[in-house]
Amino acid sequence: MRCTKPVTAVAVLLSLSVLSAAFLTPASPDSSPTPSRSFEFSYVVHVPALPAGSHELHLWIPLPYHERYQIITREKIESPVRFRIYTEPEYHDRYAYLVLKADQAKQPVDIKISFHAVRYEHSTPLSVSSHPAVSAEYSTVRFLEPDRLVPSNPQITEISDQVTQGVTDPVDKARKLYEYVIAHMHYDHDGTEWGRGDAVWACDSHHGNCTDFHSLFIALARAQKIPAGFEIGFPLPADKHEGAITSYHCWALFYAKGVGWVPIDASEAWKHKDKQDYFFGAVDQNRIKMSLGRDIRLNPPQAGAPLNYFVFPYAELDGQPYKDLKNEYSFSDDPAPPANGVATGSD
Repeated sequence: MRCTKPVTAVAVLLSLSVLSAAFLTPASPDSSPTPSRSFEFSYVVHVPALPAGSHELHLWIPLPYHERYQIITREKIESPVRFRIYTEPEYHDRYAYLVLKADQAKQPVDIKISFHAVRYEHSTPLSVSSHPAVSAEYSTVRFLEPDRLVPSNPQITEISDQVTQGVTDPVDKARKLYEYVIAHMHYDHDGTEWGRGDAVWACDSHHGNCTDFHSLFIALARAQKIPAGFEIGFPLPADKHEGAITSYHCWALFYAKGVGWVPIDASEAWKHKDKQDYFFGAVDQNRIKMSLGRDIRLNPPQAGAPLNYFVFPYAELDGQPYKDLKNEYSFSDDPAPPANGVATGSD
């Protein structure tokens, strides 16, 4: 079945603990602490010696996302050249930007980033709330619009209509689409096209990784006028307390009026069938979010196309995409529990 059918050695420490007051509320005697994970995270961007005849390398390095479900403190950037930190206006993604002149990179250069994170489970009650504060924290308008690889597609719309036929509630529609993706897709890394988050390809091929699963879900949801967005970062193994991280992970969220932003993780649900109900409405604390959205335009602007997604550093050498960077990621759990607090609840 195809888709057409059903300063030298610059080191800066950014103190961000003030965010805890903005995003956490004290635990009351009647509340249970939200599941959380406290850890140190670090990564190194290895820049090789620049080729002879080149002039300068522009480098954009993603930094951890600031939101209520992860509290970032003790952020440190060590760079041999000056840098600036920017927040992208459409999705509020954060990144460091720097320029390496050819004479500054005659030898390999390392940029090191580290931070402490407390990551909370994001769980949204699926019933309509009478609380007036439930609102669209992100732009619902933007998350109804197509992306380059998540287009408004007649065949996907037809499937979305068929899957949700007779269903009117947006949460129930999203549940039908989530179940369709899990049943329709197979998680693997076969071939060469997986991992781009091409919704039409994912629908036709029936397989892929987390980007493919969630791109298909987002396309199907938007076809029902349900705002849906893409989040990406890194997984933390639940059974380990430290070690290298060798892959990224992504998930999705959709918006329902009166409920708020609802997270889903269809690829984890496919791998853990016993958690299929859990991963519709919740994502666990074993992750770190680096960015939100697709087709990301950086500032200062990149010469190339908007970024498909932004989890690894992006570089351009003399105006052309540069792919010779090497990146190393690692984490170490902090055994100390977070301060007395819980995540504030639904978005």
